[in-house]
Amino acid sequence: MAQPTNWLYTDKVLEHFTHPQNILMDEADYQEDGRGQVGNVKCGDQMLVVIQVDREKDTVKDVKWKTYGCASAIASTSIMSEMVKGMKLDEAYNISPKEINRELGGLPEHKIHCSVLGDKALRAAINDYYLRSGQTGRIRKEETRVVCQCMNVTDEDIEHAVLDGARTFYEVQERTKAGTGCGQCQDEVEKLVEFYANKHFCELP
Repeated sequence: MAQPTNWLYTDKVLEHFTHPQNILMDEADYQEDGRGQVGNVKCGDQMLVVIQVDREKDTVKDVKWKTYGCASAIASTSIMSEMVKGMKLDEAYNISPKEINRELGGLPEHKIHCSVLGDKALRAAINDYYLRSGQTGRIRKEETRVVCQCMNVTDEDIEHAVLDGARTFYEVQERTKAGTGCGQCQDEVEKLVEFYANKHFCELP
């Protein structure tokens, strides 16, 4: 397949976009141990991930997925589904968008936010497995925290702003209105911007 002259993606992204691995073809026939779905097709991308678990080894035995999403979401989830096979559940739960991005050879910064659906759906699927198997003590809840009390802006809102390209307090403020009241949250917002930038973006060779 000829690569377009304005193509912004690596060969590995192209490979996983054009030949995605582990797509869920027949949901009715797949014997899932856990299921996770995130996003909303009415508002944007949506991702479904289902897993099979080797209960004796406590590892991910198999992963299938399907999505309504862009090239970045498809390629990221395809490669993630290959990466986590055989992993311990705790290790798979902690796989990060940065690791997936590195494995792909990098995504354009404005597309990083599209790549986080797969790992979020995977975490939901693992939690669902814990629920089904009676291991409720292992379920991890991803709770949001209000950072800007005046404008009710959460740490999740700030994370999304960083994924959308914000790199300074004022860029986050423009997207979320954080700090437009009393302004006392500025230091914490700046720390979160640095944290999420380091979490999701990385220097690649």
